[in-house]
Amino acid sequence: MSEIPSILVDNHRQFLGFLERRVGDRALAEDILQDAFVKSIDKAAELRDPSSSVAWFYRMLRNAVIDHYRRSDVRNKALEAFGREMQDAIEPPPEMRGEICACITRLAATIKPEYASAIQRLEVDGISMDEYAREAGISRNNAAVRAFRAREALRKQVKSSCGTCAEHGCVECACGQ
Repeated sequence: MSEIPSILVDNHRQFLGFLERRVGDRALAEDILQDAFVKSIDKAAELRDPSSSVAWFYRMLRNAVIDHYRRSDVRNKALEAFGREMQDAIEPPPEMRGEICACITRLAATIKPEYASAIQRLEVDGISMDEYAREAGISRNNAAVRAFRAREALRKQVKSSCGTCAEHGCVECACGQ
């Protein structure tokens, strides 16, 4: 079994090329490969013959790519639904917007810095997704995913901090934040 990690590491470049051709993004391919390496540590004990470890790992990689695309489809559908929801959103009055922004800004400081930055630039400053992607040095799709994750992280913080008033749309922030 100690032979298997060495065999897999020796094939790193081929594995990375395999993934990059399928996902079209080197950084994403590296992420998928690292996750697969981590999973292989637990599952390598199941492998009886080290000579079949490369074929076994390629099967793991194929499954990881399939899982990635499934998750992407779910994310894209969620983003589209959110976009439709935002089309019907009503802008709050200026005095309420200031109070909301102050509360949200305080809560945004408790999430990952790149998420807080995405919330600040997209939601508070109101820049476009394309402009944010350029500023952040990432693709528009990655920016959209980051924005989605940032909103989800912030939503959890608001719900945790404000409790039930977050679900019912509080008008006056008295949650102590």
